[in-house]
Amino acid sequence: MFNKVTKTFQYGQHQVTLETGEIARQASGAVMVSIEDTVVLATVVARKDAKPGQDFFPLTVDYVEKTYAAGKIPGGFFKREGRPSEKETLTSRLIDRPIRPLFPEGYLNEVQIIIHVLSVNPEIDPDIAAMIGASAALCVSGIPFSGPIGAARVGYANGQYILNPTTTQLKTSEMDLVVAGTETAVLMVESEAKQLSEEIMLGAVVYGHDQMKVVIDAIHDLVRDGGKPEVEWTAPAKNEALIARVKELAETNINETYQIKDKVARTAKLKASFQEVYAALAADAAATGIPQPDNVDVGNVLFDIEAKVVRSQILNGEPRIDGRDTRTVRPIAIRTSILPRTHGSALFTRGETQALVVATLGTARDSQKIDALMGEYTDDFMMHYNMPPFATGETGRVGTPKRREIGHGRLAKRALIAALPNPEDFSYSVRLVSEITESNGSSSMASVCGGCLALMDAGVPMKAHVAGIAMGLIKEGGKFAVLSDILGDEDHLGDMDFKVAGTANGITALQMDIKIMGITKEIMQVALAQAKEGRQHILGEMQKAMPHVKTELSDFAPRLITIKINPEKIRDVIGKGGAVIRALTEETGTQIDISDEGIVTIASVDAAAGQEAKRRIEELTASVEVGKTYDGVVLKLLDFGAIVQVMPGKDGLLHISQIANERVNAVADYLKEGQQVRVKVLETDDRGRLKLSMKAAEGAEAAPQ
Repeated sequence: MFNKVTKTFQYGQHQVTLETGEIARQASGAVMVSIEDTVVLATVVARKDAKPGQDFFPLTVDYVEKTYAAGKIPGGFFKREGRPSEKETLTSRLIDRPIRPLFPEGYLNEVQIIIHVLSVNPEIDPDIAAMIGASAALCVSGIPFSGPIGAARVGYANGQYILNPTTTQLKTSEMDLVVAGTETAVLMVESEAKQLSEEIMLGAVVYGHDQMKVVIDAIHDLVRDGGKPEVEWTAPAKNEALIARVKELAETNINETYQIKDKVARTAKLKASFQEVYAALAADAAATGIPQPDNVDVGNVLFDIEAKVVRSQILNGEPRIDGRDTRTVRPIAIRTSILPRTHGSALFTRGETQALVVATLGTARDSQKIDALMGEYTDDFMMHYNMPPFATGETGRVGTPKRREIGHGRLAKRALIAALPNPEDFSYSVRLVSEITESNGSSSMASVCGGCLALMDAGVPMKAHVAGIAMGLIKEGGKFAVLSDILGDEDHLGDMDFKVAGTANGITALQMDIKIMGITKEIMQVALAQAKEGRQHILGEMQKAMPHVKTELSDFAPRLITIKINPEKIRDVIGKGGAVIRALTEETGTQIDISDEGIVTIASVDAAAGQEAKRRIEELTASVEVGKTYDGVVLKLLDFGAIVQVMPGKDGLLHISQIANERVNAVADYLKEGQQVRVKVLETDDRGRLKLSMKAAEGAEAAPQ
């Protein structure tokens, strides 16, 4: 019934098993990947034909986590999985990026890849298994694909690289890097690091690529024994007559258009030139009686001409689109504290890319609680990236963030997190929001620069300034050019897009997407060195604009006061049914959080109110010491003495025999309610009740009457 094929291999410290032929047999390709109890099912379905008139490759990748994989039932009313989490979205992008360039040019059949996480070991993140599974499923399906690819996670601790570190190992690792590629080429890198050098980062990429070859060999074996026949597909023949005619009509105009340095003017001229080409071809068709060529085909030819013009200019040493050489960073303008009521803000402009970044400080109560498949955790630093359509002069949908926005936000967060202060030094939760107000390339790196400045403006004691730069690469044969601070068009028409962020001491985040084969270690080395030069320049501009962290918080930011109390006294602060802490927060206007360890955090925009809350908590939790003298207040008179409060919530019995040195016949002759008296604590019984004495207080201090 089943033609099951299984391949098992050792991958670092883990054993990996690939299976096909038993589950999801109606899919074009399906592979189950198991790594030490983490199990994913990757499926691929490809349509037999492309939709007529389609001008793009419709590839979708969906990585789906099922809560049953971790033995959990989903929360919420419906008790089933809802919209994709941030982790699912980011992993879907992680899988998409290295496989997309490996489909042949002209292949426009719809392809859908779905990866289900079926079982999860909290020590093994399913993302590497998902990437391996997607690669294997594509290869066994027989559809046109220049794979397989392998994938590896690389850690770095004690000067050594770690292949596929566990969750526990990553906690002490200085790097979390994921690399994917074919046998001969690296295609994708995604990483965060704790200010590591370019040499260490590049070494990790090369190490991961070398190690993943065992994965590629295993997939080849799986395809040999369990793969489907290759799908017959031939690339559509090029219409040479159309190419020649479009070239004749458009090449000169496109060359002239790319001499215009302003993006808006250039885009308008380009659109007008394209319309002229469409009109001329329509006139040709009317004059000759032959059918008018398809606009999609014409658009593809125009794109190829555009790419050739831009790429040849750069490779021939001519100025780039906006007149710069390959190493120059666009002019930078920085303003901080631009929004009056926010806690921290910065406007970072680099050429035609601009980010307005706002920092907000909150308490532990404002941190994000995440119920992840691999375990619950709390995130004290949130980074959100938004790019509305007006940033590129367009109209469009506004609302739920798209995959790209989530990915860019995570990259900026990775870049900044290594420079944030330690939680014990700065106990605030922080939310950073980057609003892209103009975009012409490198908006995620503008978010890093603006984000760092906004944090410093908010008074967050950053360990160092952090800057980011987006780099590009143009390669033809043996010639190549690395471009610093790329424009949107250079990203679109280039062969490699990589973003590097870091401090003056080293790299904190690296993201690399390579669209072609043949990018060598040497080219990456040149690119990283040039990126460092650009990063140092940007850091210099940032340091000029904001040399130091603001020492004073915004008037509108909460002040945090932290005190340690005896955990046994927590109930005294909370009170019966929360009455005491509720009264405290209402009367002082503060927010009070108490940990099980007795750490009390008081948050208040008004510093005086915070200090008042602190004073009252210290009073509530103070211990009365036997033998010590206190100023007390008479609360109640009794026949045999009085009840005296020595501290809030702490009162004791002042016996009639301890009021004065002479005989006391009536307590009321000596005391009245509300009277302040000086008393000494004689003893406390096993129930915490106090015995007080005015006589002993007088004797101890020998105070004149």
